[in-house]
Amino acid sequence: MQLLEVLRSNRLRWTVLVTGIFAAFTVALLGFVYLRTKHDLTLRSDRTIASQIGILVALPPGRRLDAINEGLRYDPGRVRIIGLFGAHGDRIAGNMQRQPANIEIDGTARNVVVDRTDRFGVGQQAVRLIAQTLPDGNVLLVGRDAAEIEEIARVVGGALALGLFPAVFLCIAVGVTLSARARKRLVEVNKRVQRIVDGNLRERLPLGNSDDPFSQLATIVNGMLDEMETLIESLGGVGRDIAHDLRTPLTRARLMLERGRSNAITLEQLQAVADKTTEALDQSLSIITAILRLAEIEINQRSAGFGHVALADIIREVGDMYEPIAEDRGISLVIQSPDELDVHGDRDLLIEAIANLVDNAVKFTPAGGRVEIGLVRSRDETIVRVKDTGAGISKHEHDAVLRRFYRSDRTRHMPGLGLGLNLVAAIVKLHGFRFTIHPGAGCIVEIACSHAPILMTEHKPSTSPS
Repeated sequence: MQLLEVLRSNRLRWTVLVTGIFAAFTVALLGFVYLRTKHDLTLRSDRTIASQIGILVALPPGRRLDAINEGLRYDPGRVRIIGLFGAHGDRIAGNMQRQPANIEIDGTARNVVVDRTDRFGVGQQAVRLIAQTLPDGNVLLVGRDAAEIEEIARVVGGALALGLFPAVFLCIAVGVTLSARARKRLVEVNKRVQRIVDGNLRERLPLGNSDDPFSQLATIVNGMLDEMETLIESLGGVGRDIAHDLRTPLTRARLMLERGRSNAITLEQLQAVADKTTEALDQSLSIITAILRLAEIEINQRSAGFGHVALADIIREVGDMYEPIAEDRGISLVIQSPDELDVHGDRDLLIEAIANLVDNAVKFTPAGGRVEIGLVRSRDETIVRVKDTGAGISKHEHDAVLRRFYRSDRTRHMPGLGLGLNLVAAIVKLHGFRFTIHPGAGCIVEIACSHAPILMTEHKPSTSPS
């Protein structure tokens, strides 16, 4: 069954077509080689005959007869044919019985059939012959066996043709092998893809041992499947987290409305219930707005607004924004920006990311603590660093805090949605930057731009404590 499918495959059909073209080309090449070989052998034979007849013509009549007889005596292969005839066609010497009829005596080589006579008897022989009239009126004919040329050309052509069949067979065998191998891989890929379609998101395409295009494609597809699995699992978790986080404020709003409807008597009591209900609904709307914001960033809808952004200006702007809040909480807010550095990105998104980091630092730093916002220039990166003296993030929570709606047990009593760092991570990913949370006392988070910074001007370090 598999053999029939291989024989019906398009790959094998293409292989047979290419093999046919190759065979036709080879046959044409063999024909050219055969004809060229025959032509060259004929020219060589003609030159030999012309040389021999030239030597005989130059000899005196008596010496010419001796040369003819001597040449025929040393011809065991019966290749030479020589005939000396009188003006009336009578045979004088040589191994040619009679002068060929209608032979043109013009010194041009041509193919003729002559009557050969020697110690083996009389018989016809196809020869390549030149006829020339001598000064004394006699006719001299000198030739060579034409079968010699045909035999050599036939041997060369046969040897070339013999190599055609193994070449064609090899092409077909290679085509069948490659077709069977490709079909085997495709069958395996189809099975795994079908398992993925059926819901097994952990299935992956097989990888070969070589760097062929199929293995490279499988590597890319497997990477895409990894990303899809992560996104789908994240989507499922987001649905559960949204339901969980929205249930609390919505339940609170419903209970307040029920109690207000049952217990409120005065207008002031109804207004208080309405205010608390509005606060719970605002919290729900904030969750929905944050989720939509994340979705907008993650699908790269904001990449069109990229341009050169002055990070030092952003840091000072965020610092001015949170300086009053830090002062109210008794926290020292310090801005350190020794260099004016530009990066390529979206200014509004970068402000949002840095503001989220500073907001977390101010929120989780106790009174009397310190929050630092710094801009650092390294060899190949521009680093925005936010450092505080709060409790910090434990090492085993570094990945968890980047998930949506994650809130540790010691921060659940504090206001917030658990989306701040997830939003920062999404913005950083959109820009192709690197986000790092460092372990140790307090909390140190960094946004490192992998692009080469553009150095503008340098000025003295500025420090603005609140």
